[in-house]
Amino acid sequence: EIARIKTGQVDLMDATRVRERFLEVSNSADSLLSDFREIEQNFRNLDREVREGIATWEGGKGALLEEFFGERDAIADSDQGRSFRAFWEFLMSPSRQEELSRLLQTVFDMPAVQSLEPDRRLLRIHYEWLKAGEAAQRTVARLSEQLRRYLDDQAWLENKRIMNLLRNIEGKALNLRQQPPDGDIISLDDVQVKLNLPLDRPLYSPPLKPRINTQLLVEGTTDNNADALFNQIYVDKSRLEESLRRALRHQAHINLGDLLEHYPLQQGLAELIAWLELATANSHCSFDEDQTQLISWYDSQGIQRRASVPLIIFSQ
Repeated sequence: EIARIKTGQVDLMDATRVRERFLEVSNSADSLLSDFREIEQNFRNLDREVREGIATWEGGKGALLEEFFGERDAIADSDQGRSFRAFWEFLMSPSRQEELSRLLQTVFDMPAVQSLEPDRRLLRIHYEWLKAGEAAQRTVARLSEQLRRYLDDQAWLENKRIMNLLRNIEGKALNLRQQPPDGDIISLDDVQVKLNLPLDRPLYSPPLKPRINTQLLVEGTTDNNADALFNQIYVDKSRLEESLRRALRHQAHINLGDLLEHYPLQQGLAELIAWLELATANSHCSFDEDQTQLISWYDSQGIQRRASVPLIIFSQ
């Protein structure tokens, strides 16, 4: 059928169908005007209900506004409300109004329509729609103005109540100044300001660069027993971390030498290496390679051992 229309082969309606279609359009136009007036009446009823509700309302503002907007949405979502919104957007376009006027005049000039002697007011039906729509919009505007005045009055009453409370407090304070009562007048929770000074943060410490000897290793032979390589000592790092936390509870900084004076090495060199691993992984620990500390301990045979390490400082 579309191909036939493109080639100019269009089946026109006969006079009977034209008259039937015109009567349908006329009835739809009157029905749409009735929908506009029904929407206006619904908003008038809502306006009256809101005024009555404001006069007797004892709850909060939010509950009243929720009830109002619920009723307003119910009106807007009805069949009449959807028709009103669609045609109101149409009426707001001057070009569409002119197009509708031109099409209506073309229809009225058709002989089949003239035989019905139609009401000439149908030529201006869109202006009647516009008047009815403007009346509905004015009702909505009055409703919004009523709500705005209600909110302004409520805000004024709340501000007045606050001012009365402040004056009451000031009056009681003046009376207490002349005759202060015994004991505390009022108590406030003690507040504590937590200070985070930028200089308390540790500075960046470059990682230690191991010195690796690139000398070629030559495989050697030995007659010593290798069982000692498999008898390794396990160091509990959680015990070392707990010792560090206890030491930092009473001071913000402590170096490794002072820390080991309170918590001496129990497992010798292996435990010292574990302390070095903890210091390397701790972001609040700093190394000073320009200064060294001498760490001493006694091995299992009672011989004193010493190791020189860089100055290591732990911070909270």
